[in-house]
Amino acid sequence: MAQYRRVRIPSLLALSVSAGLVLTATACGSDKKDDSSSGNGGGSGTPVVVATTAWEGAFAKAAGIKDVKVIVPQSVHHAPDYDPKPSDLAAVAGADFVLYAPFEPYASKIKDAAGSKAKLVEVNLDNDADKAVAEVVRLGKLFGTQPAAAQWKTSFDAEYAKLKQDVKSAWPGGKAPVVVAQVFSTWSAKLAGADVVGTYGPEAVTAQQLAGLSKKKPALVLDNAHMSTGKVLPDSGAKQIEIVNYPDKDMDLLGVYRKAAADVKQAMVG
Repeated sequence: MAQYRRVRIPSLLALSVSAGLVLTATACGSDKKDDSSSGNGGGSGTPVVVATTAWEGAFAKAAGIKDVKVIVPQSVHHAPDYDPKPSDLAAVAGADFVLYAPFEPYASKIKDAAGSKAKLVEVNLDNDADKAVAEVVRLGKLFGTQPAAAQWKTSFDAEYAKLKQDVKSAWPGGKAPVVVAQVFSTWSAKLAGADVVGTYGPEAVTAQQLAGLSKKKPALVLDNAHMSTGKVLPDSGAKQIEIVNYPDKDMDLLGVYRKAAADVKQAMVG
């Protein structure tokens, strides 16, 4: 499942005017380039893709787009604080596809403000392995990069299997750990082969829910780093792990699984 990250659009009219000035300057021969928006898709014959966040960008990269422009910078930890710049609108104006998540209503507004004719593509941001692979394959067909998407799938399947086995080797006493997971972190429990005895979120957890989860006696709590409200079961003795859904700035989707596997394994052996 996806995380709720929103970007405020303070003045679409003002941004539209600014974007027009940027595009005009470009047309007049400006040769300056923004390192974050080289805008050549993935090379000759591939479409130009703009993604609202690095998560959508990682799916596009896995599907075969080597160069993806991301609207919200990796350095912005709280996306709602980010205001799109004229250069963002200029990038969207030249895109073939704009990738967004259904909880990001600003995507269509950005596209309209930039006057773009790009195709809006809703991405299912779910790191469940089966769903992630299916989404990458779907995007590969959409972009016309099926061979690259198929190659990524092969690499992913092999590494995911190794990661699962590595985490399993660290099971205490050879038994699957009993865990409680935030609803958007259950994919990491699946990766760990854990026994999920309860979930919580995305709404605030009530005292009654906490009491019920504590009675399950979990060894681990797989929290959502992007929506964490602190210690979930502070008196249960369970170790809490902050599961990260978003990739690093390299937009390597596999890196998300590597980190989750390493963090869960460390918690079990530590």
